[in-house]
Amino acid sequence: MSDVKAQMAGTVLEVLVTEGQAVEEGQDLVCLESMKMQMFLQAEQGGTVSAVKVGAGDFVNEGDTLIVLA
Repeated sequence: MSDVKAQMAGTVLEVLVTEGQAVEEGQDLVCLESMKMQMFLQAEQGGTVSAVKVGAGDFVNEGDTLIVLA
């Protein structure tokens, strides 16, 4: 299992995957916004999304788990 964590504090603009979805290495998973800068978080490895811990509009802190890949 692999956790995709927030690399900065900010607001979730969009979650691009759903639970049960297969993803490939490098695929965009979540878009965060902080200080008017957008950042796409990507899968570090291929797998299946086992949990989506956030939704659009949620505020997250650096280090928070956003997506869990199996």
